[in-house]
Amino acid sequence: MSAPVVVDFGSEICGSLPAATEREWLVTNGLGGFACGTIAGVLTRRYHGLLIAALPGVGRFLVVSKVDEILRYAECDYALGANRWSSGAIEPQGFRWMGQFHLAGSIPVWRYSCADAVIEKRVWMQESENTTFIRYELIYASAPADLEIKALVNYRDIHATTRGQDWNAEITPVMQGLRVIACDGAPPVYLLSDVAQAQGRNEWYRNFDLAAERERGLDSCDDQLLAGVFRARLPPGGSVTIAFSTNPAPPLQDRFALAAREALDRKLLEYWIAAHPRASLEAPPWIWQLVLAAGQFPVRRRVSDESERWSILAGYPWFGEWGRDAMIALPGVALETGRLEVARSVLQEFPRFARQGLLPNAFSDQGAPSAYNSVDATLWYVEALRQYLTNTSDLSVIRSVFDALASMIDCYVHGTQFGIRMDPADGLLYAGEPGMQVTWMDAKVGDRVITARIGKPVEVNALWFNALGAMARFASELGKPAEEYTRLVERARLSFARYWNNDMHCCFDVIDGPDGNDASLRPNQIFAVSLQESPLNVEQRKQVVDICALRLVTPHGLRTLDSADANYCGRYEGPQSQRDAAYHQGTVWAWLLGPFVLAHLRVYGDPQHAFAFLEPIAHHLSAAGLGSVSEIFDGEAPFIPRGAFAQAWSVAEVLRAWRACHDAGLIVKEAARR
Repeated sequence: MSAPVVVDFGSEICGSLPAATEREWLVTNGLGGFACGTIAGVLTRRYHGLLIAALPGVGRFLVVSKVDEILRYAECDYALGANRWSSGAIEPQGFRWMGQFHLAGSIPVWRYSCADAVIEKRVWMQESENTTFIRYELIYASAPADLEIKALVNYRDIHATTRGQDWNAEITPVMQGLRVIACDGAPPVYLLSDVAQAQGRNEWYRNFDLAAERERGLDSCDDQLLAGVFRARLPPGGSVTIAFSTNPAPPLQDRFALAAREALDRKLLEYWIAAHPRASLEAPPWIWQLVLAAGQFPVRRRVSDESERWSILAGYPWFGEWGRDAMIALPGVALETGRLEVARSVLQEFPRFARQGLLPNAFSDQGAPSAYNSVDATLWYVEALRQYLTNTSDLSVIRSVFDALASMIDCYVHGTQFGIRMDPADGLLYAGEPGMQVTWMDAKVGDRVITARIGKPVEVNALWFNALGAMARFASELGKPAEEYTRLVERARLSFARYWNNDMHCCFDVIDGPDGNDASLRPNQIFAVSLQESPLNVEQRKQVVDICALRLVTPHGLRTLDSADANYCGRYEGPQSQRDAAYHQGTVWAWLLGPFVLAHLRVYGDPQHAFAFLEPIAHHLSAAGLGSVSEIFDGEAPFIPRGAFAQAWSVAEVLRAWRACHDAGLIVKEAARR
C-alpha cells in the first residue's frame, strides 16, 4: 500500500530558480530532528539542512548543512548543486539539469538529466535516529559516470547563523567515511558511505545568502564548513548511499534503510485505513498525502532512561512543542489517522505539566521553564479528551486524568494566573492582564501586545461552555457527581447571549474588556458554532457562518480581521516587528478552515458545498511546503504562503473537516436511496 503521487514537477518548475526555491521539502525522524531545503538545492533559510539533529538537553542543532554534487560523464562535468551567494551570484546552477522532482510517499526524489545519463537522488531519515540518508542511482547511461559529493557541516542552534568562525575542527578518517567534531563542545558527526571513498577537508565556504531570512528582516548571511569529499564510480544501474549521523554505525545497506522508511509510510497509511476503511477508499489522492504529512508531527520525548512520551510538534521548520497547538492538532494528527497510541500518551502525560490549572503554552527544547500564558490550552485539552472518548469509547484515559482535570476546572472557577477566572456574576471566563497575551492571537512587538483581547474572548467562552459539558459527561460516565458541572453549563449558556451583537448580526469578539465590548469582526466566533455544543440559537449560528463566509473566508483559510477594519493588514511581510503586527490583523490562518467547514456543514447540512471550501488546499500541497499545509497566508490575492511551511494544526484540521464532509455525504446518499 503506497500513497498516490500528488507532488510531481517537470523542468518547467525544477528548471526555474524562483519556482524551485519557493518549494520546500521536509523529512523527519520522529524525535524532532529533520532535514529540509528547496528543491533547487539553494539554501534560503537558516533552518535548511540535511541533518538538524534533536540533541537531548541541548535542542535542535544544524550539524550537516548540504551537499554539492558533480557528475562527471562523457568528458563533461555537471554540477548538480546550487548556491546563492551574498554577492548575488548563483553558482553552481544545478537546477538547470533537473528534469523532475516528486514525492514518493514522504521521500523527496530528484532526477537530473545530463546528456543521455539520468541520475536519481533520494533523501530520507531513519526513524528514531539522528541519521539522514542520501541515495544516488545512475538510472540510465551509456557508460559509467563518476560522482563527487562535497559535504558541508556546521554546529549551531537552528535559530542562529554562523559568521566569521574559524573552528579547530577535528576531521578523522574512520571505516567507511569520516568522523567530524566541528568545534569545541560539538558532538561527533559521522559522514559515511557504502561504496564512495571519503577524503577529509577543512575549508570554509563563506557568505551563503539566505534570501528568506533577508525578507524576514533577519541576519541573512551564513558560513558552512566543507568537511569531506566523497567519490564513487557508478556503472549504469549502480548506486551509492551517503549517511550523515550522530550514530557511528547507521545501517548503510541502502536497500534496507530505504525499505525501512518506505515501510513506515505504509504503516502510517495502514493505521489510517484501519481506522476509516470506507473514507480512505474514497479519499482523493491529496488526502492520502496529508495523512503522511500528519505523521511528521508526533515525536517521542525522553522522560527518563526507562520511559518516553509522545508529543506533537507545532510545525516545521522552527516551531517546537506548544500546548495549545498540540491539543488542537491531536484529533486530526492522531485520531483521524488511527494513531491511538499517540493520542493516549499525549492525553495521559499532559496533566503532569499543569500548574495552577494551566497547561503550558510553550515548552523549551533546552530544558528551560515552560511558559504558561495560555487561557485556552487547558480548554482545548478537555476538547481533545472529548473527541478521544467519542472516537474510541475508551474511558480508561478519562478515568486516569479525571482528578487532575477536575482540579484544573476548579482553578478556572476560583481564579488563577494572568487574570483567568470565572466571573461569579455571569459564569463566563475572564482572562488577561496588561502586557500579557493569553489567547491564541498572541503576537507581541516589544512590550506592545498587538491583540491583547483582555476581557471575555468569545472562543474562550465557547470552549469553556463545551469543557463544562464534557466534564458533566465524563463525571456521569465514571459514576462521579456531575451536578455542579451541569449547573455551570446552563449558566454559561444563558450568559452567552451577551455576546450577540444585534447591529452586526454576529458575536462580539470580546465582551467586558477595558473599553467595553469589542465589535471587531474576527473568526473566533466560529467556534461557538463548530464545537460539539453551541450556545447560540439556530438563526444565530447561520448568521455567524454567513458573515464569516462573506467577509473572512479565503481559498486557504480565514482572515483574522475583516478587511474593512481600520487595523487590517493584508500582507504578512517585512521585518519581525512588521510581521508580528500583521500576524492576527488580517493574515489568513489555514487551521481555521477546519472549524469553518464544520460550522458550515452543521448549519447548512450540505457536505458537497462544505467540501468546496477545502478543495483549494489540494493545489497548495504543491506550492510551498510540499505535501503539507502552511501556517499562514497573506490576506490578499494571490494569498502567498507565509510562516512555517508545515503546520500541525493546519494539516490536522483539514483532515478532520474532510472526513466530516465525507461521512455527512454518506448519510445524504443513504437518505436519497430510501
